[in-house]
Amino acid sequence: MSKFKRFLTLAPAVAMTVISMALTLAVVMMWLDGMPVAVRLVVGLGLDGGWLATLAYERRLAAQGDHNNVVTGVGWGFGLVATGVLVAHALGETDPASWLAISWLPIAAKALWLVHGLWERTALTPTALDSIREIQQQARDAAAVARAQLRAEAGTEETRLNAVTEAGSRVARVQAKTAERLSGAWSQLEATRQGDGTARALTCVTERVTPGVTGVTDTRWELPVWGPSEPVAAIEAPALSDDDLDRIVTELRHSETPPMSYRDLAAAFRKAGHSAGETRLRAAWRRVTAGQAVGS
Repeated sequence: MSKFKRFLTLAPAVAMTVISMALTLAVVMMWLDGMPVAVRLVVGLGLDGGWLATLAYERRLAAQGDHNNVVTGVGWGFGLVATGVLVAHALGETDPASWLAISWLPIAAKALWLVHGLWERTALTPTALDSIREIQQQARDAAAVARAQLRAEAGTEETRLNAVTEAGSRVARVQAKTAERLSGAWSQLEATRQGDGTARALTCVTERVTPGVTGVTDTRWELPVWGPSEPVAAIEAPALSDDDLDRIVTELRHSETPPMSYRDLAAAFRKAGHSAGETRLRAAWRRVTAGQAVGS
């Protein structure tokens, strides 16, 4: 593939150079018509030969990776001379347009060789081109994966926000409905409290609701008031020793005839205001009943 691309830039330059040299030789031969053929051939081939030699030397330097401005300048000089010869011949003809149309061919050939040289300096091997294509493909793949990940994260975040928003809306609606119902119930309760019929009904069935008030219409009952509550200190009861616990169990068991069962005794123990764990109470029951069984 690289040889084919090299041929694409080399072939036009070679073809243009051959045509330019042929036209230059033909124009010199016609221009020096009054001189011997050998002289005309020497002049024409000398001009073409100098151009060709300069071009060959320049190409050898390019193959070595080198460049010489003097050689390049001489090559362009030969191209300009050939173009000048063609232009001068065209201006001397009765119909100069056709000759002027081809007078630019030497300069075009030199430009094509310049393009070919630039291609050679920038050409890469197939291995390097494959590596470049692989790197570019990896970069495109990474960019595509990153875009897909961003789109997925954006979709997930949108779904989460929609779910949170919808849940918040439901909570707000429920709270609004609850507040509306509570407000309606409270208004109805307040209207009932303020009504005279409520006061008369309360007076008829019970004592005066508000002490020290005379007259049925003055009787009122107040709505409950919710407010901060103060914590009540826990009642700490002294722990009973095993001996005290055995004594209390013995007294309670023999307080009835026949003696209480454990279930009745536990209920009577709690009812009397004593405090003890279920494990300790059952252990005391076993000690008392076991002692009586041995004594009997």
